[in-house]
Amino acid sequence: MIQSIEKKNFTRAEYLAREEEAEHKSEYHNGEILAMSGGSLYHNIISVNFVTGLKNGLKGKTCRPFNSDMKLEIASANHYVYPDAMVVCGKVQLSEGRNDMLLNPSLIAEVLSPSTMAYDRGDKFRKYLTISTLLEYVMIFQEEYRVEVYFRESSSRWIFSVYEGLEAVVNLASIDLKISMADIYEGVENEESEDSQ
Repeated sequence: MIQSIEKKNFTRAEYLAREEEAEHKSEYHNGEILAMSGGSLYHNIISVNFVTGLKNGLKGKTCRPFNSDMKLEIASANHYVYPDAMVVCGKVQLSEGRNDMLLNPSLIAEVLSPSTMAYDRGDKFRKYLTISTLLEYVMIFQEEYRVEVYFRESSSRWIFSVYEGLEAVVNLASIDLKISMADIYEGVENEESEDSQ
């Protein structure tokens, strides 16, 4: 859940100064600062499972995973956000003068909660599309065993894949990695698992 701070038209410098002092994370959306509330139990379990799968699967490769503590600068949209997971392949590029803000993710993943699903699948995704290095966007549903993946085949063509059920295996083509749905959702029970009992 994201809530707007009263004042509008904060500068980048004002936002970054507030972030240094703040106890909680906030995002910056073209002059507006939006406070982020903490994730739910399952949101956190899924995020940790996914980043762990990335870390284990990327050993020995030139790609590096990051969790939601790392900010992402979307320069084209004047946005600073905290994706649930990112992967950078090759040299990590940071925003000038910062050691906590990435510029060049190859892969971005978001865990979709009911309160953020429309934003993560809509406006936020459109802003992610403007990142020239981004090759793959992964949306992991919290309320059901479902993962949606967009893979950039060319500058104007994206391939959409859907994975459902704990038996499926998610293919992350941009980083040549497969992660099982069972691993992503380990420790998570939802209506599907309750219906099968």
